Amino acid sequence: MAVTVSLVALFGLVLFFLLRSRTLGAGAAFIAAGFGFFLASTGAAKPINTLTESLIQTVSNL
Repeated sequence: MAVTVSLVALFGLVLFFLLRSRTLGAGAAFIAAGFGFFLASTGAAKPINTLTESLIQTVSNL
């Protein structure tokens, strides 16, 4: 049985915990940017989705 989690929900949860713990660094900036891009349906969302899908497929094939 496979369980899928939306990237928006995942980034939102991680961002929530980073903000709550006041951990502000490069990782938090990446999470916030990813959350923003996936949450908003902008013109940049499609290339970012494509890049993310490629990275996920690459990691799963390792």
